[in-house]
Amino acid sequence: PDREYVLDRISDPWEGFNRKVHYLNMTLDRSFGRPAAVVYDKVTPQPVQRGISNFFRNIDYPVTFINLVLQGKLKESGISTGRFLVNSTIGLLGLFDVATSMGMPEYDEDFGQTLARWGYRNSRFLMLPMFGPSTVRDGIGRSIYGYYHPVSYVAREHDVYWPMVLDLVQQRASFLEADTALDEAYDSYTLVRDAWLQNREYKIYDGDPPMIDYEEFLEDLEEPDAN
Repeated sequence: PDREYVLDRISDPWEGFNRKVHYLNMTLDRSFGRPAAVVYDKVTPQPVQRGISNFFRNIDYPVTFINLVLQGKLKESGISTGRFLVNSTIGLLGLFDVATSMGMPEYDEDFGQTLARWGYRNSRFLMLPMFGPSTVRDGIGRSIYGYYHPVSYVAREHDVYWPMVLDLVQQRASFLEADTALDEAYDSYTLVRDAWLQNREYKIYDGDPPMIDYEEFLEDLEEPDAN
């Protein structure tokens, strides 16, 4: 992979603000998000949940395709197109992930990753209300992502919101198993922040992040914060 850009380091000068937003998000989740996900998980059979998850992953295609092209991954964009066509037809609008069984890999690319590939390297951590952990860079990418995503388009242009709600509930249900670890964590904010940044680094480097240069890391700690 391209090594000209470097991994995201923890830049959290807004930690006080971020912690307040985190605990607000946790309160809202415990009041609304988690109960809705628990009910959904109990009344919806696992095969149906899997089909719904497959469907929403399949319609991520336009965003994934655009970002693969913007990153110069033309071969992967072709595979992604083939995957979308197979799952949209044989897989019945994406409810069944036929493409994976045919050996067609799934790609997960967004505008935040594209900005990182283009040189927007380290960015301040930012906890977003409702949306959760992010960085300034990925917040910008999320706004672009939201505009182009089919679910957002349907809600924005046709005032049809149930697909967005279903997608959010399905996503929340997929994280129910992690609730225990979060509830038992000594510092849930640090756990969420560090886990998210690590996962983000993994995605930016396509699963092959570089080893940390600790000398450079210590030097960077003495430099002004990233924007």
